[in-house]
Amino acid sequence: MKKIAKPILILAVATGTAAFTSSDRKSINVEESTIEWKGKKVLGSHNGTINLQSGYLEMDGNNLVGGEFVVDMTSIVCTDLEGDGKGKLEGHLKSDDFFGVENHPTSTLVIKKATREGNVYDVTGDLTIKGITNPIDFELTMGESTAITSVRIDRTKYNARYGSGSFFDNLGDNTISDTFVLDVTLKF
Repeated sequence: MKKIAKPILILAVATGTAAFTSSDRKSINVEESTIEWKGKKVLGSHNGTINLQSGYLEMDGNNLVGGEFVVDMTSIVCTDLEGDGKGKLEGHLKSDDFFGVENHPTSTLVIKKATREGNVYDVTGDLTIKGITNPIDFELTMGESTAITSVRIDRTKYNARYGSGSFFDNLGDNTISDTFVLDVTLKF
C-alpha cells in the first residue's frame, strides 16, 4: 500500500503545481496588425509593408513569457514607389539576392525570454529568415490590446548580402545598408 501512495502523492503535487503555472496565449489579430519595413542605401531609402501570417503571445498572468510569429514573405510590398520601379524592387526583394521567397515563403520569430520593467519588455528570441536562425534582442512595449516594437535586423546574417559594403568592394553609391528596420504593431 505504501508503494502505491508515494507515486500518487507525487502525481497530485505535480498536477497541482501545473495548474498554478499554466500560461495563456493571446492570439494576434493578423488583419489589424501591421509590419512596416525600411531599408536604406547611400542615396536614399525604400519602405513598405509585409504581412503577419499568424502569431501569439504566451502570457503567465500579466507577464510575457514567450510567443511565436510567422511572417508571409511573399507579401513584401514597396509603398514608396509606383509602376515599373515598384515591381522591379518587389521582385528583387523576393529573389534569392535578398529573401528567396520561392524557397522560403515564411520567416519566424520565437520569443525565448522576456524581462519586464513597467510595460516594456527586453525580449530575446530566435529569428529565422531563409532557413537561417539567429538570436535577436529587442524591446516590446505592451498595452492592454496592443504591443509595439521596432526591430533592427542585419540581413547579412541571413545570407541576404546583395549590395552589402561588408562583402563587396567598389559599390560606391550603390551600397545598401546591412540592416533594415521593422516597425511592428500587434493587435490582440
